Amino acid sequence: MKFCKYCGSQVADEAVVCTNCGCATDNYVPKTTAPSNSTYKTVAKIFMIIGCVLSAFYLLIPLCWTIPMTIKYCHSIENNQPVSTGFKVCSLLFVSLIAGIFMLCDNDNN
Repeated sequence: MKFCKYCGSQVADEAVVCTNCGCATDNYVPKTTAPSNSTYKTVAKIFMIIGCVLSAFYLLIPLCWTIPMTIKYCHSIENNQPVSTGFKVCSLLFVSLIAGIFMLCDNDNN
């Protein structure tokens, strides 16, 4: 048997919380589930697609880099792969300013 470090009462060895005071024991493991698709990623994805559509009005040349960048970003989101800061900055400059800002604000710790 162990003792609670907050109230001093006895608790079972496998107990997660103290039955007397309700405080967590050393066996408690908090859930750390992060959403796989955050709002920033979804908004950035939408603006990347809008950037591709708008770049079609300039000429076909901008589509040579906006479409592959958008596809790479969409695949990275689906596979939960990290996106480099360089890619985010290039997206900000060459595809969509708003999408790049949302990508840079997204704190993905993958």
